[in-house]
Amino acid sequence: MAQLPAEESQPKPKRVKMKFHPILIFSEEDKARTTPPHDDALVITPRIGDYDVKRVMVDDGRGAEVMYPDLYKGLMLKSKDLMPYSSPLMNFDRKLVLPKGMIRLPIQTGPEIMKVNFIVVDTYSPYTAIVGRP
Repeated sequence: MAQLPAEESQPKPKRVKMKFHPILIFSEEDKARTTPPHDDALVITPRIGDYDVKRVMVDDGRGAEVMYPDLYKGLMLKSKDLMPYSSPLMNFDRKLVLPKGMIRLPIQTGPEIMKVNFIVVDTYSPYTAIVGRP
C-alpha cells in the first residue's frame, strides 16, 4: 500500500539528477545466509508518483510492468486516469487476466526518474506492482 505523506505542508525533498546508473551488488556477507540456487524474488520500495511504494517485485524476465489493486487504490487513481489496454495477461496460476487499462507514471529507484507504463489488473498478488529492469 502506498505511504501517504505525514503532513501536506512539508516541502517535498528535491530529487538528485545525476548521469549514472546505480548498480545493485551483493557482498559475500549478504550471501552468507542464503542457499543456492538463489531464486528468491527481489522486492524493493521505489517512489511511484509521489509515494514510496512497498512490496514491488523486480522481475527481469517480464515483458510488462504490472500494477495490482492495492497500489491502484492507494494512489487514488480513477478509471478516467487509465488509457485503454486490451491484451490479456497470464498470471502466476497461468490463468488469463483482462487488464483494466494502462497508466504512465514516474518511478524512481535511485537518482533518476523514469516514466513507466503500468498495466493495471484487478487480481490478487502479494506484491503491489511488478517492474522489469531496464
